[in-house]
Formats: sequence, structure tokens, C-alpha cells
Amino acid sequence: MSIRRTQPGRPRLIPSDATSPPREQILHAAAQLFVTQGFAATSTREIADEVGIRQASLYYHFTGKDEILAELLERSVRPTVDRIERIEQLAPSESPETALYALALVDVHTLAEAPDNIGLLATHPDVTSSEAFDAFRSTRAELADAYGRLAARAAVPAATHTAEPRHLGEMLIHLVEVTTTLRSIGVTIDAETADAIASTCLRACGIPDSRIVTAASAAATIVDRLSTAADHH
Repeated sequence: MSIRRTQPGRPRLIPSDATSPPREQILHAAAQLFVTQGFAATSTREIADEVGIRQASLYYHFTGKDEILAELLERSVRPTVDRIERIEQLAPSESPETALYALALVDVHTLAEAPDNIGLLATHPDVTSSEAFDAFRSTRAELADAYGRLAARAAVPAATHTAEPRHLGEMLIHLVEVTTTLRSIGVTIDAETADAIASTCLRACGIPDSRIVTAASAAATIVDRLSTAADHH
């Protein structure tokens, strides 16, 4: 009776996490490659090799790297967008700055917790010119609209006179996206840093520090409630 000996598989360059489904391992490997060497320069074969699977196995989970990119981009913005309605429900109607502060905090947390700092991908030219970017652009526009809507309600008249809501929204998104830049240079995004970014968003709207302090306290309660609700799901 002969014994068939199998050849050992290619060593994984990314440590295998037995608790992560193959789809998540593929996303993790792709995120690292896209961020470090670029989307256009990365092939599905390289992604498969990083995970330690055959290229054909990757196609069982994804149609190609465009679909992988689309999902990674969504993960850098969708968690925040999905909480916009609840934030507006929980924030006092007479304190739009509280809702704005809470939105900024949630957005910072989303970008800070995104694996492999994938928020950076949205700044890469080879990503912004891809078909996968279209869906992300739509989701990001929802976020910009929310920032602009809340900013228009919270800002002092001088701020709204110099920029219309959609422009205010874009300005605030860019302020929050400094999170990805800070991560890229090794800065830990702790609670103090998150508060500094959120406070900067309110200051950009001309909101005085006395109101920012009050908004920060109320927003922290809202974010805690959102986190508790997420933990129960």
C-alpha cells in the first residue's frame, strides 16, 4: 500500500488566524497590500499568496480585487453612516452641536479602528479612479450631508455665511480624516486625541469653547449608548 505524500503549502506571510473566516483573512491581506504598495500594483495572486491559499480559492469569496476594494472602502465609512440617524435621535434638538460632536467622535473611532488604516485608501489616485470608488463616493456623500446639516444648525452665522452646508460638511470630513494621517505616522488615537479632533470640528463652525465643553460631555454619553447597543447585537 503506497502512501501519497502531500507537499507543504506556501508559508503564510500574514499569521493565520484560525478564528477568522477566509473572507476576513483575504480582506486583511488585501488591505495591507493596497495600503503599502497600491491597489493598481497588487494582483489577486499576491493577495492569495499572502493568505496562503490558491488564487482560485480567492475567487470563491470575491469576484476580483475591485470587489475587495469596495468592501474595504465601505468599512471605513459605513459604520459611521449607519449611526447618523440614531445620533440625531439621541441628541437634544436644542443642541445640534452635541450631535455634531458625537458624529465626529464616532467617525474618528471608525477610522481609528479600521484594520490596516484602510481609510488612507480613499486618498490614493489609483483607488479614486477605480469603479469600486463609485459606491464609496455615494456613502461618503451621505456622511458629508450629515456633517453639513448638523453644522448648519450649530454654526454661528459668520460660519454659515462663508460656506454653504455641503461645503461645511466636506470641510469637517477632511478635519476628521486627519485620523488616518496621524495613524500613518504612528500616533495612537486615544480618547484625548478623538476629543481634540471633534472639538476642532466645532471650532471650525465658530462654536465657543463653553458650548463645546457642554457638547463634549453630552456627546460622550451618546457614544457610550451607541457602543452599549452595538455590544448587545
